[in-house]
Amino acid sequence: MAESMQGLHRTHRCGEVSQELVGQTVTVMGWVQKRRNLGSLIFIDLRDRSGLLQLIFDENDVGPEGFAKAETLRSEFVIAAVGRVETRSGAFNENLKTGHLEVRVTDLRILSQADTPPFPIEDDIRTREELRLQYRYLDLRRPSLQRNLMIRSQVANLARQFMSREGFLEIETPMLTKSTPEGARDYLVPSRIHPGAFYALPQSPQLFKQLLMCAGYDRYFQIARCFRDEDLRADRQPDFTQMDLEMSFVTEEDVMDVNERLLQYLFREVLGVEVTLPIQRMPYREAMDRFGSDKPDVRFGMELVNVSELVRDCGFGVFTSALAAGGSVRGINVEGQGHMPRKKIDALTDMAKGMGAKGLAYLCVGCGENGAHKCSFAKFMKPEELEALIHAMDGKPGDLLLFAADKDSLVFNVLGSLRLEMARQLDLLKKDDFRFLWVTEFPLLEYSEEEGRYMAMHHPFTMPVEEDLPFLETDPGRVRAKAYDIVLNGN
Repeated sequence: MAESMQGLHRTHRCGEVSQELVGQTVTVMGWVQKRRNLGSLIFIDLRDRSGLLQLIFDENDVGPEGFAKAETLRSEFVIAAVGRVETRSGAFNENLKTGHLEVRVTDLRILSQADTPPFPIEDDIRTREELRLQYRYLDLRRPSLQRNLMIRSQVANLARQFMSREGFLEIETPMLTKSTPEGARDYLVPSRIHPGAFYALPQSPQLFKQLLMCAGYDRYFQIARCFRDEDLRADRQPDFTQMDLEMSFVTEEDVMDVNERLLQYLFREVLGVEVTLPIQRMPYREAMDRFGSDKPDVRFGMELVNVSELVRDCGFGVFTSALAAGGSVRGINVEGQGHMPRKKIDALTDMAKGMGAKGLAYLCVGCGENGAHKCSFAKFMKPEELEALIHAMDGKPGDLLLFAADKDSLVFNVLGSLRLEMARQLDLLKKDDFRFLWVTEFPLLEYSEEEGRYMAMHHPFTMPVEEDLPFLETDPGRVRAKAYDIVLNGN
């Protein structure tokens, strides 16, 4: 039977019980995570959003009625407990903030009983997403989800403090507005006052940002809800939140400076990680040439190497035909993986074909009999051509060289993706290594085969770099934009 908490007031959250409280009486409330009945003693792990705390029930302390009540406790019961903080007499749990402490309970109240939950309330559970979403209130009790929401709240609060100190105003903009198409379909809301007319939910506050800048508000920011009716992607939901900021009378340096310092401040305050400023900058062209991506992950090497000139006159038709069509031949060196099973190499080839490539050429340096090379195109090239290719790729015995040959955009996509896939397989992506990068000088325009004309690469209201203005009419693909992205670990 559920009891009232009348007369009780929580003094501490579970994770707040500390060594300084040893010997003092505390009142804690939360959910039963785990129960261990040893006969004369009952141990309960109590959970709230701050963490876990061990409770110990001894009939000598809690009385026969309280001990009998403790025997009925099961997972997800909500309880209130009053007791004395002690240093654990048994083994310490070094993984818990409260792992050296326990509360010896003198008074127990069961605030709410619970049925057996449909899945364990813990991280790393193998539960169907449909079931987790059906019981979302249970899913949201899991530590990782609670931690995500708490970090998000902390980030928003810290960002507001920082932006206020920098002279930014926070201004809300309307949700019900006129349609301002931005690349996706709008969500529409029918108007009661004007039958047959609709409001649109904003895809971003773009129109209002421009209005506010023209109105002289100078520096403004907003943590804004955005709505886009488009197919789901890994980092995009139908409605999502972004932080927008606008600044008047500034240069790119001013914008980059305030963003760098904001990121430095957030990482220091939230994660205790120091971001070194200034953040490295890399032109778009260099990022593509070296990493095959405009959002390169620079935590590891395995950079692309352009071997086009080296193989221009070789006998391998796949290479020479790609070059004759205006494309390129590039490769990556997966160091120490020359003995990779053929089955795995075939899987990488299938991955490349899935991205539109005709295939993938490979060379295992010195991995054959008597130190010979294992190579998918050796019969088409002279031994000295192969050796020159290995030298250009900085290949050593035991290395795996992978090559793609096609138009540049496809080669970049294939090798950039293979580079990341190999890094995942070789466990090169360290989660606690945060590598920021500014990618600068994006092209203003890119040619669309589908449309048969040049299109804006990002959006049509980006300022061109002044010195490239003369090329707008004669060579539009050469014009760079004052566009710059900040990249973190490939995102």
